[in-house]
Amino acid sequence: MNLEYSEEYVAFRAEVREFLQGWPLTGDEAQLPVHEQEIRFRRRGIERGYVYRNFPRAYGGSEQTPDVLRERIIREEYAEASAPGDSAGQGPSMLAPTLLELGTEAQRERFIAPTLAGEISWCQGYSEPGAGSDLASLQTRAELQGDEWVINGHKIWTTTAHEADFMFGLFRTEPQAPKHAGISYLLVDMKAPGIEIRPLREMTGASMFNEVFFDNVRTPAENIVGKRGEGWQVSRATLKHERNLIGDPNFMRRAYLSLLQLARDTTRNGRPAIEDPSIRQELAQIEGFFMSLEYTGARLLTATARNEEAKVILPMMTMKLYGTDLRQRITRLALDLLENRSLIAPTEEEGSHGAPEGRPGTWTADYMSAIAISIAGGASNIQRNIIGERALGLPRDLRTPK
Repeated sequence: MNLEYSEEYVAFRAEVREFLQGWPLTGDEAQLPVHEQEIRFRRRGIERGYVYRNFPRAYGGSEQTPDVLRERIIREEYAEASAPGDSAGQGPSMLAPTLLELGTEAQRERFIAPTLAGEISWCQGYSEPGAGSDLASLQTRAELQGDEWVINGHKIWTTTAHEADFMFGLFRTEPQAPKHAGISYLLVDMKAPGIEIRPLREMTGASMFNEVFFDNVRTPAENIVGKRGEGWQVSRATLKHERNLIGDPNFMRRAYLSLLQLARDTTRNGRPAIEDPSIRQELAQIEGFFMSLEYTGARLLTATARNEEAKVILPMMTMKLYGTDLRQRITRLALDLLENRSLIAPTEEEGSHGAPEGRPGTWTADYMSAIAISIAGGASNIQRNIIGERALGLPRDLRTPK
């Protein structure tokens, strides 16, 4: 087996690396707000064909021929340069591909390109106080009045709602229909009158999650994705992309490299912790799982590019399942390395992941967040059920009739 890159790909890596020397921006552009700088550089990456390669040019992508090796080189080089490439936000990673698959032409033209660039940010309005694991029991209502939907109700655990420009969410539009059949998928302006956002303070010290209250909030009738009452089917498409986001091996790469650096910087018995045989063994096992995630991601990319839906389910679910487990393992080892320093409570900055990597409080916050992430997008036991039933063809587990 030859794991060396061919001359073609070595030259491509050099090309990408040269382009990335333009980040951070310099001159007058360096005086712009950071967010504006990121938008500009991301657009240049799209023009070069490095960013959003799977999205058509008509909707703001670079529309490149699928190439797993080029994708990997781009991810590695962008991560090394800490440059703004494909965003892992909810809009680019979850809503944009959903609109590409199920949205109207008007919705694609209006929302996808500015979402990919970072000009529009999104939050996901799914969970409610009485509808968590049983999401289909949600009660927030949307009533069609003329050419507008009028929304009343209450969402909770809405990530970054306080920063978002729009929400994509599930709302009950047919209250008399069976619960899965009476839901519609709507797009809502978060600046619309009648919306109240209340941050929820987490044990990390940050307030990334929020409650969102709707009091006669209006959104245009054309802001429905898919057909009325078929939002549950649309949400499954979004959930597929959310699980890809949660199991993203790019995040695991950054976390693992930070863990390696922490092992070099801390000491055990008077020498660097990375020289301790037990620590090295654990690091080697973590790297093995991390590499398997990377290669599973390559399989998923290839199957998606070939429209081989049957081959997508298993790698998608395993990436989410094992990705969240691996995230916990990485952060747990980090706390072991930090020893009593891991007891330092994270600051609000560290809890929101805005602090430099490697600070004790950041690792503590990451560990707490890793536990929560194992629930997001469907808890691990739910993922195992889906893998067994939809990927391996096993019979459904026994469920109490409702």
